[in-house]
Amino acid sequence: MKIKTIIILFSSFFLILGCTDSNTTDSASNTIQNVPITVTFNTDSAYQYVQDQVDFGPRVPGSLAHKQTAEYLQKKLSQYCDTSFIQHGVFNNIAINNIIGSINQDKKNRILLCAHWDTRPMADQDIERPTEPADGANDGASGVGVIIEIARQLQQKKPNVGVDIVFFDAEDMGEANGAATTWCLGSQYWSKNPHKSNYIAEFGILLDMVGPKNAVFAIEANSWMYAQLYVKNVWNTAKRLGHGRFFNNSFGGQLVDDHLFINQNLGIPTLDIIHYDTKENTGFGDFWHTHKDNMETIDKITLKAVGETVLQVVMDK
Repeated sequence: MKIKTIIILFSSFFLILGCTDSNTTDSASNTIQNVPITVTFNTDSAYQYVQDQVDFGPRVPGSLAHKQTAEYLQKKLSQYCDTSFIQHGVFNNIAINNIIGSINQDKKNRILLCAHWDTRPMADQDIERPTEPADGANDGASGVGVIIEIARQLQQKKPNVGVDIVFFDAEDMGEANGAATTWCLGSQYWSKNPHKSNYIAEFGILLDMVGPKNAVFAIEANSWMYAQLYVKNVWNTAKRLGHGRFFNNSFGGQLVDDHLFINQNLGIPTLDIIHYDTKENTGFGDFWHTHKDNMETIDKITLKAVGETVLQVVMDK
């Protein structure tokens, strides 16, 4: 995923928090520790949804693979949601195809689940083939695959809240050293033109690069700034389910990702679950924006950790 994501690796605000609040999420544990585990998450199913996307080829906007994948994703959401459609638009002269589905449309209290489904036009971090697009198995397909499986489970479990799913297009089109607004075009468009007038949700969860083995989901700085209460809830839920080794209590970078524009433009507190390991060179792994970002990067155990956690958070509402 994105050099676009690295605006500031550590702001002074988060350096202070990192030094003084190493047990950041513990303060919320008493509010959820007695909630029973009520979910099952089919990891094989989620993995297959990732594979299906990769099989189309790189989902670069304007390509045949992009068109075919949009049709596939809309069809999948139509199977598991009450309604689904493709939101068409134009942003920064790029055609936008956001795929949207809703569950429990009559429920006033709503949760937003989102991921981006496009792939970058070039694997610009690859040494041998930097001008060709990569498969984007982790950077794009993994978050979408997890959410489709969550939607399938929610259809069976009938949550007490409404759930809106948005798969954002053209997230990875940005200029490597360009302004933040050259990235996340689909979420910028949707956050200024939501699918429902005056749309509001209690909170949102963005999934991005959630498939690699031994993933580290450090707490992202903008997520903490805009959605601290919900970050605590998600990280505590992961710990309760036995996935604490993935959901690290340390702070990662301050990243430009789709959640930033949802927070800024719609005011919906939205957090980002994203692989970001401060011990790595880029933070995103050696497969980031390279041709190593294929199905070999995807680990079913990681998909389960993320999917089970997010599904439990929804069912707890």
